[in-house]
Amino acid sequence: MTASSAVFLIVLLLALSMFSYSAQRLVRYLRLGTNENRLNGIPTRIWNFLTIGIAQTKILRDPLAGPLHALVFWGFLVLQLGALEIIIQGLKPGFNFGAILPQPLHYLFVLSQEGTAAAVLAAVAFLLYRRLVVKPRRLQGDSVHSGDAVFILSLIAGLMITLILTAAGERILAPHYPMAVQPVSTPVALALGWLPSGAVEFMRDSAWWVHVLLLFSFLNYLPYSKHLHVIVSLPNTFLSNTSGPGTVGAMKPMDLETESEVFGASDVTHLSWKNLLDGYACTECGRCTSVCPANLTGKALSPRKIVINTRQRLWELAPALVGSSDVFGQPMIGTGPDNATAVLDHKLLDNFITEEELWACTSCRACVYECPVSIDQLEIINEMRRNLVLTESRFPEEVLPAFEALERNGSPWAFQPSERAKWSEGMDVPTMAELFERGERPDILFWVGCMGSFDDRAKKTTVAFARIMQAAGIRFGILGQEESCNGDPARRMGNEYLYQMLAKQAIETLDRYEVTTIVTSCPHCFHQIGNEFPQLGGNYEVIHHSTYIERLLVDGMVPLQSDEGQKLVVAYHDSCYLGRYNEVYDAPREALKRALPVVQLVEAPRSRDKGLCCGAGGGRMWMEESVGERINVERKKELLATGADVVAVACPFCMTMLGDAGKKLESNVPVYDIAEVVADRLAH
Repeated sequence: MTASSAVFLIVLLLALSMFSYSAQRLVRYLRLGTNENRLNGIPTRIWNFLTIGIAQTKILRDPLAGPLHALVFWGFLVLQLGALEIIIQGLKPGFNFGAILPQPLHYLFVLSQEGTAAAVLAAVAFLLYRRLVVKPRRLQGDSVHSGDAVFILSLIAGLMITLILTAAGERILAPHYPMAVQPVSTPVALALGWLPSGAVEFMRDSAWWVHVLLLFSFLNYLPYSKHLHVIVSLPNTFLSNTSGPGTVGAMKPMDLETESEVFGASDVTHLSWKNLLDGYACTECGRCTSVCPANLTGKALSPRKIVINTRQRLWELAPALVGSSDVFGQPMIGTGPDNATAVLDHKLLDNFITEEELWACTSCRACVYECPVSIDQLEIINEMRRNLVLTESRFPEEVLPAFEALERNGSPWAFQPSERAKWSEGMDVPTMAELFERGERPDILFWVGCMGSFDDRAKKTTVAFARIMQAAGIRFGILGQEESCNGDPARRMGNEYLYQMLAKQAIETLDRYEVTTIVTSCPHCFHQIGNEFPQLGGNYEVIHHSTYIERLLVDGMVPLQSDEGQKLVVAYHDSCYLGRYNEVYDAPREALKRALPVVQLVEAPRSRDKGLCCGAGGGRMWMEESVGERINVERKKELLATGADVVAVACPFCMTMLGDAGKKLESNVPVYDIAEVVADRLAH
């Protein structure tokens, strides 16, 4: 072994040892979180890994920065083969993959390294310009480590430059490849060809060593940097909440029977290890905050801050609990002996994240949907809300009447159960009790929901949908006064105890009537009964009324007027619980097109999976917006800007919020549910 190889071996072992120590420290920190199984649904997880992790589909949603970041990432993967060759060269000078690869394949490898290095260098240059000169809003504030980002980008640039200089020096001294195989280093070699051979050799060797040292420095800096995501983002996409029924947006089940002094999460030790891994994976890109309706309208909430604060608290608390230090033997920030007690007295709740932030959330899932590395910010918010309500009885004063009404009347409003079926008077709509008494079984159960039963505006949607089903000859029944709230508002507001009481009561009623298929016009009921009731043993086929109406129209079962009707320009507003939670985007639009042959559908700038929330989700329907612009007003302005004659919705909550916003804006553009639009076209 040469002296150079011996020095390289020492540097390699030292770098790997330091990285191994850092990796073990991070794993020990994760173990402070609660246990959670993340090895179910392996095929879906592999798909997420390939599409979101490798193909970078989420990050490519940003049309400008997305492709640049994806290019850097893909370049990072391609250049790992080059890094392996360099490491082998350090141990065995003069080695290259040409010794083990066929010439065409080796030429392709060399070309890929040079082309990738040049592309990454160009992307890094633009990203540095964007961060230092353009300064996009979403990259500002919330403790974004701009210096850290600049340092990492500069480090990557240094790696690319030294790689090119090493290849250029080698080409001058001993050219091995055709010029076409080295399109980047060849021009550099020509430019430096005037240098003496000794100077070129010094430049090549120096560039090689600088590249090696930068590579190992990069590896060992990552565990202490926000750019730790370079290492953990791929595992995080594999371990993320899987897609499919019962998983997307479903809150974690909670066993209230277990003896525990703490429900939900007030600190990082109450969160799962996956929630903590999300903190490691966060790129601090701000995409989550840039689409958050609360943040966009001036509220305190920033989903990025929620995740960053979770990581900060973990790195503050963990060393005090596991006695860890950094690779230089120094305690991690804020965990020295003098303030260890203070660290233990801190909590994630209050010391890092405030109540105001948590209650501002509309649970729209825009942050989760937009995150390029599959972080679930909403899960942390939901767990902390549970702690506020169940453990500390801290919640906004205005939600108390809703809690009390849910407990007493089975509805978030003070209406009596006997009033639930008043909307159906004179329509000959049978209840399930009446049908079973006659020995009849309906095709479906129409779950009306609290809004559809009691809200005067929403009752028009209920009547319209019932008329459509009657016109189509569908045998359906309702529960009437036996229906009660499914508990979704209580669960989203953190009151898991009240939710489970209501949900179990609803499941008992549904099972008593042997219900198998349910149709509802409320996306919140649709999601809750279909995706979260299975946690408590309630398994049913649940269909949203927009999908059901579309099916009836496609099958020609709905008798419509023969004339084409009035031409309308319609802007459809996507409900969060129908869209991002359940990926129902086309059915409402298709139903409108089929019912109105001359309709012109126009899309707001933020629509479909990028749609802006109406502001009612997450229990916000029962809370006041005292800070900033009202979310429903912001959304209604966007819909009105399309020039639409009508705004169409498929959710009673959206109906109320957008209707109220129209009054504030003094707009005469009406808001209709798609059921109303179709019912208005029924042949009389």
